[in-house]
Amino acid sequence: MMSESFKQYPPVPNKLNSPVMDSHCHLDITENFSVSEALSKAEQVGVCGIMQVGCDVASSEWAVKTAQENSKVLASVAIHPNEAPVIEEKLGRAGLIAAIENIADLAIDSRVRAIGETGLDFFRTAKQGLAAQEFSFREHIKIANELNKPVMVHDRDAHEDVLRVLIQEQAKAVVFHCYSADADFARRVSELGWYLSFAGTVTFKNASNLREALQVTPLDNILVETDAPFLAPTPYRGQTNASYLIPVTLRFMAAQLQKDEDELAQKVHDNFLRIFGSFE
Repeated sequence: MMSESFKQYPPVPNKLNSPVMDSHCHLDITENFSVSEALSKAEQVGVCGIMQVGCDVASSEWAVKTAQENSKVLASVAIHPNEAPVIEEKLGRAGLIAAIENIADLAIDSRVRAIGETGLDFFRTAKQGLAAQEFSFREHIKIANELNKPVMVHDRDAHEDVLRVLIQEQAKAVVFHCYSADADFARRVSELGWYLSFAGTVTFKNASNLREALQVTPLDNILVETDAPFLAPTPYRGQTNASYLIPVTLRFMAAQLQKDEDELAQKVHDNFLRIFGSFE
């Protein structure tokens, strides 16, 4: 019997016929239920695996440990772009370098399949912190390239600068987490062979740019995510998100694309395995 704590979350959607994975989740900051409960709830609706994403050294360590202990969890590790200037302000550039070195050590683990979330955020970080952000972003790309693992990109109001850094550092494989740009940018990054991961934001009434971007993105470049516990899809916007709500977003995406939901589910499932590898 499932925990009563799930009553605080949106209702359970119908199960997908074709299984998918949640390509970006933060189980470490999810309240009221355990990892095992979250995985069980997700499995009930056809979500057969979760990418657990770190945002600092502590949460990245937690991600690796959780992936080691759970066969349906993989890990991504990084210093979040908004954390980089905070670390540098407190500990100096040497402290930021030391934190990134800790990430590099964690990244070697076989359960770590991506380096992120890293990137640039011009919304939350003040101008004086942008140099630390870009330095950290470049160092994370270097780690990813060295280990042949994809970069999990956080891009907020920084599209052109993110692209500039990725190209300058010759990033080999890239996933744009919670894709937030427009159709033109989607075409450009898709042409580079990179992946766009759509979150519940694609369902928001004011997000026509995301729906337009979805329309022009090749099916082979699409992923789906929750960014849980944030960004619950419509009609649950503002409520707590969880991986079991992936079917809501995926069905919305399928309708927008005028595709059968089973076909889209199979595509994003295959795309996940192609970029991140299997859970074995």
